[in-house]
Amino acid sequence: MKMRAQFKPAAETPAVRLPAVAGQFYPENPEELRTMVDGFLAAAKTVSDTIPKAIIAPHAGYQYSGPIAGSAYACLARGRGALKRVVLLGPSHFVTFPGLAASGALVFQSPLGPIPVDEEALARVRALPLVTTLDAAHQREHSLEVQLPFLQIALGEFKLVPLVVGDATANEVGAVLNKLWGGRETCIVVSSDLSHYHDYQTAQQTDRETARAIGSLNGEKLDTDRACGCQPIRGLLCVAKERGLRCRTVDLRNSGDTSGGRDRVVGYGAFVFTED
Repeated sequence: MKMRAQFKPAAETPAVRLPAVAGQFYPENPEELRTMVDGFLAAAKTVSDTIPKAIIAPHAGYQYSGPIAGSAYACLARGRGALKRVVLLGPSHFVTFPGLAASGALVFQSPLGPIPVDEEALARVRALPLVTTLDAAHQREHSLEVQLPFLQIALGEFKLVPLVVGDATANEVGAVLNKLWGGRETCIVVSSDLSHYHDYQTAQQTDRETARAIGSLNGEKLDTDRACGCQPIRGLLCVAKERGLRCRTVDLRNSGDTSGGRDRVVGYGAFVFTED
């Protein structure tokens, strides 16, 4: 896959969070990136009859997890024009900290262009003691970044509420989500892969068990061995149960299905949550 830097990033200032993994996890050439994501969305076999309130999508390199992410975003694309705010949560892979980390940036840049941060929404959760501003948690973090091109192509224009989740309980994450829940203009995206480095058959069995736990809104059965984003998932499941959301699995595959061998695979799931 040819990946050349052909986009012009915004000036490097604290107000702009620049891409960290463009050219590694996904193409940094805007045309190549758009073509790839469009292909993932077009190939999705399941769409939603209603606009999802929340989705869970994977965050590996696009050659591995892109088709599964496309299944989730093809459902979310039904909200294009209606969804104006995206609350995006993902696990921290590089920095250890308590609670959740907001960014001081006003814009998150992708090769497809800038995405404005919803400062008014962030101000509401910054009042909570468990939410801090920690740009170090965002600087290298791919779990949020790889979702941005999918969001831009699926939804068009929107404002972003980006939060990296550190050491936080389900109730703590749930408190933040309740503050940001909003109405039909707001959706929630949780970024997470599933099992890591099992053989193909073991991964399939493990991920099916995880999918059943997520589908039944049972976060107590999840840990980091089953989902690297288990903390934000648990928080979403807690609130989904309180608010009566329904969850369904729209895709469940692993890297052995999409790219690479089957000796040590990574699992990926796409889950859609809808309100009655």
